[in-house]
Amino acid sequence: MWNIPIEESMFKKFGKHAKIAGIIFILLGIAGIAFPPFMTMATVAFVSWLLLFAGISAAFFTWQTDRSDWMGWLKSFALILVSLYMLFSPLGGAATLGLLFSIYFFTDAFAGFGLAMNMRPAQGWWLWMLNALLSLVLGVLFIVGWPFSSLYLVGIFVGISLFFDGIALFFSGKFMQKLDEK
Repeated sequence: MWNIPIEESMFKKFGKHAKIAGIIFILLGIAGIAFPPFMTMATVAFVSWLLLFAGISAAFFTWQTDRSDWMGWLKSFALILVSLYMLFSPLGGAATLGLLFSIYFFTDAFAGFGLAMNMRPAQGWWLWMLNALLSLVLGVLFIVGWPFSSLYLVGIFVGISLFFDGIALFFSGKFMQKLDEK
């Protein structure tokens, strides 16, 4: 895809840093799974600050390019408003993230069912059907207890994601270090 020249020392550096980052992610993931409300609140704070930065950046860009662009101002205003809501009402922010996750899982399930039916009877179509069913179950889990379940489910899902990202990083780092040794 990209032709990026790779230096030999890059393998060693990447391997070392990927393993360290992997261990940190694994520990964060375990903490998120063990203490989901804390991970949920950390996620809400992180997303809130990202939205605030995005809103301010969009406003600055609109100011610099076309001050009469009311859609640009509306986007900036919406991003800033949502970020402030999530910052000053973290439980409401957790419920908002829970609702967004449920929408994502239902959309993923719908797309997965469509893909599985289009692939049928080809080999492996059932994997897409299984993926769609799991996404549907996850979406239902969020909706059934919403908004109260969001306080736990967001933290658990973010913790699981961080845990597996950490495992992937750690073993990628080990693999890169082995390549460097050869």
